[in-house]
Amino acid sequence: MTPEQFIEFARVLPEPLLLVSGEGQLLATNQPVADMLGLRRQELREKMLFELVTESANDVLKYLQACSSSRAMVIGSLTLRKNDGQTLICRSQGAVIQPWSPESSALILLRLENRTLATSNFVLLNQKINELAKEVQRRRQAEEALQEANQELEIRVEERTTALQETLKELQLTQTQLIQAEKMSSLGQMVAGIAHEINNPVSFIYGNLHHAHKYTQDLLKLVQIHQQVCPNAPPEIQEQIEEIDLDFLIEDITKLFQSMKVGTERIQEIVKSLRNFSRLDEAELKQVNIHEGIDSTLMILEHRLQARHEYPEITVIKKYSQLPNVTCYPGQLNQVFMNILANAIDALEPSANNENQKLTKNNPQIKIKTEIIDEKWIEVSIADNGLGINEQVRSKLFDPFFTTKAVGKGTGLGLYISYQIIVEKHNGQLSCFSAPGKGAEFVIKIPVSSVS
Repeated sequence: MTPEQFIEFARVLPEPLLLVSGEGQLLATNQPVADMLGLRRQELREKMLFELVTESANDVLKYLQACSSSRAMVIGSLTLRKNDGQTLICRSQGAVIQPWSPESSALILLRLENRTLATSNFVLLNQKINELAKEVQRRRQAEEALQEANQELEIRVEERTTALQETLKELQLTQTQLIQAEKMSSLGQMVAGIAHEINNPVSFIYGNLHHAHKYTQDLLKLVQIHQQVCPNAPPEIQEQIEEIDLDFLIEDITKLFQSMKVGTERIQEIVKSLRNFSRLDEAELKQVNIHEGIDSTLMILEHRLQARHEYPEITVIKKYSQLPNVTCYPGQLNQVFMNILANAIDALEPSANNENQKLTKNNPQIKIKTEIIDEKWIEVSIADNGLGINEQVRSKLFDPFFTTKAVGKGTGLGLYISYQIIVEKHNGQLSCFSAPGKGAEFVIKIPVSSVS
């Protein structure tokens, strides 16, 4: 590079640049160098570099020699003498443009930088870097805070969704329970109404049977006396006696009245059971005979216990102890008996399972046992000899909407509601004991009087 090429190259650059020989002669400079020294560019021509600096000529030559022999840029420091007598410490960067040869001297490009300005710029740069770092940190923290807020929001949304799902489930369950309670209340009212309507004429019939039987006996006695007094009756009367078979009529009419009495008493028992079962709509605590509730429930379910389609009847074995009257909600307790006994009958029906039919065909049974645990507690056990229940099903028996029955055959609420009635309403216990092939037993434990 010639001095002219250097001038053409460097004049547009804002940085102070010098082109010097390996011996330190100034070959060319640009305007920023002249401004830095407070001189004109013409005054710098043909000067030696060590004339412009405070460093010794020997130190300057060593630095230039280092620049000419290195392929990399050499960093140094030069203290310039300004025209006003002041000095200016500069940071120098030297790079060889043309290496030294026997024919020509080395050409070195020096770049000068005001150290004070550089330091100020460095400080300013550091400040900018620090500010930038703080801004980056702030944005990173804001991003982390936003991410954390999003995660927290997602958690809250998930928790809220779960809570809403639980609330919806509880509302659905409550709605179903209310519907079920309304159905049972309506059933109780209907049963009570039917029982009342049946009871009136049956009571009338039963009350008049005694008088009808007495009047008939009086008339028959009169006929017998007439036969004794007038043994030779006219032919017309004798023919009528033979036609109606008077001796058979006298013998059979007593049996007829006895049969009608038994029938009306049976109807009265059914009406009594219906009235007892109609306590489903009672909401008050009462002292009741537990056995009456069980018997009335069995009366309602009697049609399902009877033999049908060459399948034997389901035998109910009762082992009742002498229980005290229990303070309870009788209608709700009857509902529990109904649910458990109906499930036991379902388990014994031949339609439930072919294997079940083989297992219990000759002797399907339901055993009901009551006993006093102690002076404060009683126990009711209802067991069947069906196929039994495996552990996986047994663990879910009291869960709402869980059922093993076919679609449309069960709601999965019977045992759940029964559990609520026994445990929550009566402070009792409801347990199921079962194993495959060994039937199932439901055990109800309730306090005699401590119901809250």
